[in-house]
Amino acid sequence: MSNKVFVIDTNKHPLEPCSPTVAKKLLKAQKAAIFRQYPFTIILKKAIGKQELKKCQLKLDPGSKTTGIAIIQENQLIWAAELTHRGQQIKDDLESRSSLRRGRRVRKTRYRKPRFLNRTREKGWLAPSLEHRVLTTLTWVNKLIKFCPIDSIATELVRFDTQKINNPEISGKQYQQGTLYQYEVREYLLEKFNRTCAYCGVKNVPLEVEHIVPKSKGGSNRISNLTIACVPCNQSKSNRDIKDFLAKKPSLLKKILTQAKAPLKDAAAVNSTRWKLFKSLKETGVPVTTGTGGQTKFNRTQQQLEKRHYLDAACVGDTPDLKILTREPLLIKCGGHGQRQVIHVDKHGFPRLNKTGNQVRKSAHIKQVKGFQTGDIVKAVVARGKKVGLYLGKVAVRSSGSFNIKTLKETVQGISYRYCTSIHRKDGYIYGFVPKNFHGG
Repeated sequence: MSNKVFVIDTNKHPLEPCSPTVAKKLLKAQKAAIFRQYPFTIILKKAIGKQELKKCQLKLDPGSKTTGIAIIQENQLIWAAELTHRGQQIKDDLESRSSLRRGRRVRKTRYRKPRFLNRTREKGWLAPSLEHRVLTTLTWVNKLIKFCPIDSIATELVRFDTQKINNPEISGKQYQQGTLYQYEVREYLLEKFNRTCAYCGVKNVPLEVEHIVPKSKGGSNRISNLTIACVPCNQSKSNRDIKDFLAKKPSLLKKILTQAKAPLKDAAAVNSTRWKLFKSLKETGVPVTTGTGGQTKFNRTQQQLEKRHYLDAACVGDTPDLKILTREPLLIKCGGHGQRQVIHVDKHGFPRLNKTGNQVRKSAHIKQVKGFQTGDIVKAVVARGKKVGLYLGKVAVRSSGSFNIKTLKETVQGISYRYCTSIHRKDGYIYGFVPKNFHGG
């Protein structure tokens, strides 16, 4: 069960997606040509009359590390993808540059003087690592709107309803006693404690919400007084105070108490970008609806679906009986567009590679080697030698003609350009969704 194929007419207007079998027949009969490899899109060679199209709904499950994308047509999941962000890499790179600049200011070396007067931030400013999540998601939304007749967008506006978690009475007892409330709290705690028992660390077993300070001894229902535990640990602790229960394990006691009060980093990242993403989606001109993470989990649990980002996206908002037509989502990983630094430094901040002005100008003009450019998606069929096999991934070109191919799992070095075929030009992403016999898919 693979994704459906996007179809556009000769004027590049989106038509109704077709099955891979139909797309193969159109390509074989030369009635269509491949327009784009990722997402796979074909373009018809002859104009067709006006058709009444079945509209599709685009659903998003925004995440701190991975965003789930799903397209629903008549309650059927016809296309799915999982978009992996690189926000943490951006944050680490900026912190590294900041520390290196700070180090140069205290040493007798060349440094850039600190500037303050031109650092005014605009209203609604987000950190680059957070802005990246919004822009990348929006980029793919705009791409899919061009290739598919999408008439509405549904997205999770909040992963966790933190106000209702901290104060269940905020909207009255009706919400507190409702079905979704327990899903909000449970999902928050599962994410916070990495879906493991806080006391014994066991995984892949039924877990229960547990009070750190028992209610019988004055404990509250606030999220800072809750943790997640397996059934044996929960029953063993019973209504004892956690200090008595873990009297012989002071390090574990300290860890649980600290973790219970700590904010959830990933949830904070999602909450920081939710409104910016929501407003950006509305600017596309397509009607936008929203849902919560608790509602998503409720829908997924009711339909007995596994925990996957693209399935979470399919369950956002209202989901009547959903039929899953694809189990092979397109895997998209943000790879960036390379570095533009003139001087590369080691971990101590000292130059390890210094390009001269001529080298910089020369490298700016020479972008392609043997018809390939760093960042292109290539397929390499190696028929002999130590690296026999099929490889699909992002290429790094070398003037010698011996390339490196970066797949989703590894980097394969020393692949000759003679074995490579370009299937997708550089756009800053690394793609999966390959046959099982490909390496690193």
